[in-house]
Amino acid sequence: MIRHIVMWKFRRDLEETPQEIAREMKSRLEALRGKIDGLLAIEVGVNIKETASSYDAVLTADFTSFEAMEAYKINPLHVVISDYCKSRRLERVDVDYEI
Repeated sequence: MIRHIVMWKFRRDLEETPQEIAREMKSRLEALRGKIDGLLAIEVGVNIKETASSYDAVLTADFTSFEAMEAYKINPLHVVISDYCKSRRLERVDVDYEI
């Protein structure tokens, strides 16, 4: 199994606040539960304490395999969410590892 973790910092120059964007990301991503083959678990945490080093949101997702994770990334249901995020993010970091 593969665990996929992503953290985002969102732009501060938009009408939406970073907190609003993070909540929208949480809603959209967690709605993928049960809709994409190989996606075993998905959770998004919204940061509650802003510091200079903090990120606004974090995704933790578990997949049956590396191939399932790669398929998730190009799945049309995920691509729509990814496009939304890309237009609003300032930074993105990720890590993938076997569990």
